[in-house]
This record gives sequence, structure tokens and C-alpha cells, in this order.
Amino acid sequence: MSSKIQLYVDHLFASPYSMSVFVALVEKGLDFDIINIDIDAGEQHSAEYAKLSITRRVPMIIDDGFALTESSAITEYLDYVYPDGPLYPRAPRAKARARQLQAWIRSDFMPIREERSTAVIFYRPTNNPLSENAQQAAHRLFEAIDPLIEDPEANLFGEWSIVDVDLALLLNRMVMNGDDVPPKLAAYAKNQWKRPSVVQWTAQARPDID
Repeated sequence: MSSKIQLYVDHLFASPYSMSVFVALVEKGLDFDIINIDIDAGEQHSAEYAKLSITRRVPMIIDDGFALTESSAITEYLDYVYPDGPLYPRAPRAKARARQLQAWIRSDFMPIREERSTAVIFYRPTNNPLSENAQQAAHRLFEAIDPLIEDPEANLFGEWSIVDVDLALLLNRMVMNGDDVPPKLAAYAKNQWKRPSVVQWTAQARPDID
């Protein structure tokens, strides 16, 4: 395979899915170039990008001529092709649980994701309080994950996994906006944010937004 992977991300460096793949590549120790896609200008819908990506979304990687979108598909691909620095637990049941949580985090909790966009993490918080629907979604999340996090300085499955990043980002949508989050879960999210691969993403230079 070629020595360098191409990673296409949103130009704001605010997509949680772009972040997940970026962190995965860093954790794997892989050499990659970043290509920004101006999603506000619709560059993801260009004929050239659409031909490569199929889904017209970010992130996308190109690895030795193979183009792939959808972040969980990308991380699973990377884990299979580049086994060093695993992104998911190796034990079948633990991996299945990790993928269950990852899929749930990404497909549910829409009120939280709508009312606490990642702009509150990477740009600035909002003064708008969470709606009743969002508070109910948050309570459902807290109730489900509280038993999974015994030690806020530890990871979900013992060894770190990419699901720790996905969960911490969902929690930090509220933590970094000053919303009420149980102390143990808030501490877990803040601890995950100290991981060097995550710090590399948060330190990216971002354009100003209105």
C-alpha cells in the first residue's frame, strides 16, 4: 500500500465523525494528509467528490486508491487492515458491545445533537437551555452509561477504544456548555479529552464562524 492516506474532513474541523476518523488514524500511527472540504460551499456535492465518496459526506479516506466514507465503516476497515493499535476490543462480545454503543450514540439522542451542536465544543457555548425532550434524552443516556463507567479515569472496556471518543464527545456537548451532567460522567468526558490524539484534533486551526 502507499505510505500516506488521504483524509477528507469538514473545513470547520467540527464534525464528530471526522474527529473519530482523525483520532483513529493518529492512534494507529498512520501517516496521512488532511484535505479540507468546505461543506458550507457544498464541495461535498461536487461531481469529483461524489464519484469517489458515493455518499457525498465527510469524512472520507483514500487508502492506496480505495475511497471509503462513513466513519464507523472507516474505523472498522482501519482496524482490520492495520491491526496495530486496536480501535475496538478484540474479544468478540466486548467488540459487539462496543459497536452496539457506537451505533446507538450515533443514531439516537437527536434532541441533544440538535440543541448542542459541536460548535459548543469547538467554538463557543450557547445560552439556550435544553428543551424537555433533550433533558429526557440526556437522562436516558446518563442512566444507561452510568453502570458502564465505574472509574472516570478509566475506559469503557479496559483498554481505550474509539467508542470512548464517541461517548465523550456526546457528553461534552453538554459538559462544555455548562449543562447538568452527573459528576462521574463529566469527569470521564473531560479525562478522555486529554488523550493526545484528541488534543491534536481540538488544537486544529479553525476558521471563524458567525
